[in-house]
Amino acid sequence: MAKKKILAVDDDAAVCDMYERGLAALGYDVVCASSGARCRQALKKQKPDLILMDIMMSDEDGITLTRDIRADPATADIPILIVSGLSDAATLNDALLFGAVDYMVKPIDLDALKAKIERAAAAGAKRKSSR
Repeated sequence: MAKKKILAVDDDAAVCDMYERGLAALGYDVVCASSGARCRQALKKQKPDLILMDIMMSDEDGITLTRDIRADPATADIPILIVSGLSDAATLNDALLFGAVDYMVKPIDLDALKAKIERAAAAGAKRKSSR
């Protein structure tokens, strides 16, 4: 079975490193984008199976980026999992309203993240097959 490709979008180098090492150890192929602009570039090169999205980034917030990814027919069906230090209900609501399939609050537990990734990827595959 092919490795799931994950695009992780986070401007914190330590978080990207944790994704790249931790998720690779769990069998995923991870590419990290440190900004909204880099995320857009990565999406033009290769379509991931799932996107891990931070909310607070230096150039653009993850909720706006999620909305833009959903609005583009080429990327609209990619499941997006928000991973953020923000845990307030309004932020969670906005993330889900603009197209995230799930939400996880930092600090990250890799086993819990893996479970959310698998659920989100399964939901994304189901959405693709129902079209």
